[in-house]
Amino acid sequence: MADKTIVCKDCGKEFIFTEGEQAFYAEKGFTNEPVRCPECRKAKKARNNA
Repeated sequence: MADKTIVCKDCGKEFIFTEGEQAFYAEKGFTNEPVRCPECRKAKKARNNA
């Protein structure tokens, strides 16, 4: 596995999906890669919990 560069679907900024994150996703059984950067994921989570 190698690091992947992904473009955030919310802000359009590129972010790195690291090998460690990929391994964590695989370990948890997640089949989809993230579509939002960490900042947008955090903001979305905050909006949903409010």
